[in-house]
Amino acid sequence: MSETSQALPSILLERVGAHIAVVTLNREQAGNAVSPALAAELDQAVKSTESDPEVWVTVLAAAGSKVFCAGADLKEVAAGHAEKLMTRDGGFAGFVEAKRSKPWIAAIDGLALAGGLEIALACDLRVAAETAKFGLPEVKRGLIALAGGLYRLPRIIAPTLALEMMLSGNSIDAPRAYELGLLNRLTEAGGAKAGALQLAATICANAPLAVRESLAIARDALTATDQELSKRGVAAWQRLQASADFKEGPRAFIEKRAPNWQGR
Repeated sequence: MSETSQALPSILLERVGAHIAVVTLNREQAGNAVSPALAAELDQAVKSTESDPEVWVTVLAAAGSKVFCAGADLKEVAAGHAEKLMTRDGGFAGFVEAKRSKPWIAAIDGLALAGGLEIALACDLRVAAETAKFGLPEVKRGLIALAGGLYRLPRIIAPTLALEMMLSGNSIDAPRAYELGLLNRLTEAGGAKAGALQLAATICANAPLAVRESLAIARDALTATDQELSKRGVAAWQRLQASADFKEGPRAFIEKRAPNWQGR
């Protein structure tokens, strides 16, 4: 990945600082809705950041401040092209089922509805402006939240409240979402991206391999047994022991200096 912005028809990909990538949904005129082009390009952006050893954290933002993502482009759905909004490796939007070993932070300004909320739920962390709103209104259109909302939302907030959102189709505002634990940080209007970048920088101050090993286990905390997770933890520890960063951390502490992480 180059240091300069790469403008694609539906996705912008850029580097901010040494180890943070920013991927921007770039269909503001269409509510950043998922089109076939956006799905294909977001799929490629995931693969690009995943394969770049210099990218440690990625922020997923959106053009404009009114809508983070309105979900599927209903014009494409009405035309019978719903399957084109998915990719083989990433599922819906080329993202919700993508294999990612590095943290992704959603930066949400405006509305995150239907598939837009599902994209945010597929991220590991979420930062939103106080003006943002969240909802899964699919049942109001005779549909269901098929891109992960039905199972990811109940894992993040209280299941009874998740059910209310899914069955009523009603939205909640950002302060309520933060209160329920859906959001990691709440910012002033227009400040979601800056807040997400600040959180990304905090994560990048830590050893990237340790972050990834921790993330991999934590993602399965609600679906795997304690025995399985403990076994995986031991294996992760053994992998980390063989890394240069494993030695650098204690050495930097003893020498009272900031560690120089290499990601290897």
